[in-house]
Amino acid sequence: MGNVELVSGGPIVSQTNVFPDDYEDFFENGAVALHLIGADGTILRANQAELDLLGYAADEYIGRQISDFHADADIISEMLARLKAGEKLIRFAARMRAKDGSIKHVETTSSGQFRNGEFINTRCFTIDVTEVVDVRRQLARKDEEMRQVLEALPAAVYTTDAHGKITYFNRAAVELAGREPIVGEDEWCVTFRLFTADGQPLPHHECPMAIALKENRPVRGVEAMAQRPDGSMFPFLPFPTPMRNDDGELTGAVNMLVDISDRKLAETNQRVFLDELNHRVKNNMMMLYALIRSAERESDSHEARIVLNDAAQRVGAMAAAQQALYTEHDRSEVDASNFVNAVCDSARQAFSESVTLHIDVAADAGSLTNDVTMPLALVLNELLTNAAKHGCDDAGNCEIWVSLTRSDGDFLLTVRDSGPGFDFKVTGRRSSGTGLVSGLVRQLRGSFSVAPGPGARCTVRFAGQFQSESSLD
Repeated sequence: MGNVELVSGGPIVSQTNVFPDDYEDFFENGAVALHLIGADGTILRANQAELDLLGYAADEYIGRQISDFHADADIISEMLARLKAGEKLIRFAARMRAKDGSIKHVETTSSGQFRNGEFINTRCFTIDVTEVVDVRRQLARKDEEMRQVLEALPAAVYTTDAHGKITYFNRAAVELAGREPIVGEDEWCVTFRLFTADGQPLPHHECPMAIALKENRPVRGVEAMAQRPDGSMFPFLPFPTPMRNDDGELTGAVNMLVDISDRKLAETNQRVFLDELNHRVKNNMMMLYALIRSAERESDSHEARIVLNDAAQRVGAMAAAQQALYTEHDRSEVDASNFVNAVCDSARQAFSESVTLHIDVAADAGSLTNDVTMPLALVLNELLTNAAKHGCDDAGNCEIWVSLTRSDGDFLLTVRDSGPGFDFKVTGRRSSGTGLVSGLVRQLRGSFSVAPGPGARCTVRFAGQFQSESSLD
């Protein structure tokens, strides 16, 4: 390849064999924008891709100062200075002005040509990255919008990388945790110290966020306690969720901490209110029970004493059920064994010492819901009363077996005595109490049956939960 002679301030002067055909074609028709700039900043030569990039004709572009086409004078000055100093520019970002007035974002890779230590010209490759810059700006704008949304959220939100290092947190996280997390240093959680819901220390590497990252799955429904540096505590619900890239690879996680202090306070207040209400209901029932017993003792009518005795036993059964429910931690349900024993103990007080109760509640009986307890207490009381009245021998001795089991998801309550028994289908009722049992069982949406033969065997089958009806019809 021959020598190239340059004319300062003017276009390049070609001599024979300066650009052989192959090199000439490469320069002029290459897909990448190419241009040469002289020592004084004049554009010496540009190929068609360069002209197409900016929309100029050759005579509008070649021979002019390159600074005329750069939107930032300090940038082109820096580029020329560094090239004259012998540096190479690799994908140097700049902005160029097109003929239509638009701004093109470009990246220039360039080096200088020197002869005998003297700078002759640059050799520049220019790539249009306007679309890339626009996409980056859109992403940055979206990121900023998302950041503003997260900052505006009242809930604490933070993110981590795949290793659990904190990468972002919003202002609510700082306020909730009572501390400023350290990005890139703090791990797993933004809180100072962690505890389980029952107050046991919870290491950060075992917290829900750590589990979500280690097992690559969301974690839900786990309550925890956190301590601030000032010693104050607060309960919260975490919602750690893994984040993945397009290939499904774990890239980090996002977590939201919801302060449930108000909910816990409301639950505590509700529990106190229910305790007080249950206590008053129990006391009122016991007072009513005492009043009925007093009226029974003072009555001169045998028939009235019988009616009052039955009423007292029923109120006592309801009071026993209320007491069993009152002693439970969860007021929405009661332990089945505690319930049956409480009602049986209440009924036993009205029986003579010759009546023996055998109580058997299956270990898997579980709990009875609140809405079942009252009608079931009355049912059990009536069956026990009937068994004590009609299941005794001539000497007044009687044995009664009570059992509560589960079958196919239903409860089975069985009361059996050692008496002569009866056929419920024939007699229709053993006493007025049996009619009450039938109505209560319908309220439970269950079934009631009596096995005929020696020793009456009454069975009530019902679901663990029901929607009460307005009447006992």
